Amino acid sequence: MATRSNRRDFLTTTAGAASASAVWHAVGPSPAWARQATADSPMQRINFASIGVDGKGSSDSKDAADKAQTVALCDVDDRKLRKSKARLSELAPDAKTYADFREMFAEMGDKIDAVTVSTPDHTHAPASVMAMALGKHCFTQKPLTWSMREARVLRELAAEKGVCTQMGNQGTATDGLREGVEVIRSGALGEIKEVHVWTNRPVWAQGNGLPKTEDGKVKTDKVPPYLSWDLWLGPAPFRPFTENIYHPFQWRGWLDFGTGALGDMACHTANMVVMALALFDADTAEAEHSGIVEGQYPGNSKITFQFAEREGMDGNTVPSMPLYWYDGGNKPDASLLMGEKMVNSGSLVVGTEGSLYSPNDYGAQYTLLSKDGDKFKGYKPPERTLPRSPGHFQEFVDAIKAGKPEMALSNFDYAARLTETILLGNAALRAGQKVEWDAEKMEFTNLPAEAGSGLVGRDYREGYTIDPKEAVASL
Repeated sequence: MATRSNRRDFLTTTAGAASASAVWHAVGPSPAWARQATADSPMQRINFASIGVDGKGSSDSKDAADKAQTVALCDVDDRKLRKSKARLSELAPDAKTYADFREMFAEMGDKIDAVTVSTPDHTHAPASVMAMALGKHCFTQKPLTWSMREARVLRELAAEKGVCTQMGNQGTATDGLREGVEVIRSGALGEIKEVHVWTNRPVWAQGNGLPKTEDGKVKTDKVPPYLSWDLWLGPAPFRPFTENIYHPFQWRGWLDFGTGALGDMACHTANMVVMALALFDADTAEAEHSGIVEGQYPGNSKITFQFAEREGMDGNTVPSMPLYWYDGGNKPDASLLMGEKMVNSGSLVVGTEGSLYSPNDYGAQYTLLSKDGDKFKGYKPPERTLPRSPGHFQEFVDAIKAGKPEMALSNFDYAARLTETILLGNAALRAGQKVEWDAEKMEFTNLPAEAGSGLVGRDYREGYTIDPKEAVASL
């Protein structure tokens, strides 16, 4: 424990150069001298472990190895693990490899400062909880968690431990998104009346149910030798292995493991409007959809979230409004775009004085619209109120070095609230009716207690937990 403590204290107390760099980062990239300063001594390098190294985990583990020092790689698929080890051989030649993140923490807990968690959604929370309970800084992919209860636990644990955190919704770091937030908050659109967000997802099989054999039985396959299937299932209920149905990509479409089109993309596409308008803790959510089939999310849906009047993140009052979500080919009425081209993924904020349209998954670009075509001609963006980012992962690394969790804009205090908002829509999908939500109590006021509890969270298979004390005690 002394080694762990000393490393963390050193990273914080020697952050003078990093702090100066962070101020500079608000207006430009990090200076070369600041990066060079981190390379001179092992004690000035952050030791990362990457949990999940394929898919998005490929770039996350590369970022960690590029910007810090990777000491461990973990994946349940030995093919992916070997590939990652070879790919990072020059940057992380001594990185140890593991199939089980619990074993990794048990053996290397005192050598790890921070983690990346880039697994399927259902494993995000148990891995992140174990890391933060041990005092590790945590970068976890979107959506932050599989359930709303998990999101609340991660938010509270990050605050309790004082660790630096970041969710992997990379659009947060773009100048376009941050400027869009400032425009919306400035009042240029007048009073906001409604928000529309849509996506081209799903781009995986969804809404069709389980594959069947010729005699009508559910198809199953032998688990390949390179895959630790029990570890892949992790905290989720047992399901027999079927080739290419869950692993490595189709898991997004299954209730047990993924969060569907909404969970996959809303933490990106709704990010700008949620941040600008503090659209947290909706009062109600109601879903229209094509049907949940054999534990698989529907092929398409439209979800309506209703928000009460609230105080925005900038201290100003935000009026009550609906947010409409569309997927599977559903889109808002094209007339709302006032002649602009309707793209397959985007967001639209409609105000009394004009609208802001982002034809982009990440909110990285925007266009101002009005019925008077010249209203925004020559428009100058408002004064900056948000710092500009050196890059999403660099921002996280800088926060660790400076000992300032708030420097990472999608830290878990924000990201967990965004995730809770998004996952309320999946609760409405599963409930099959309009749900009324009491965010403070984390309960549905119009559903039986047992049914509501099952929509907020779930029980875990033996060996997995989101209780921080249990997580540490298990090692």
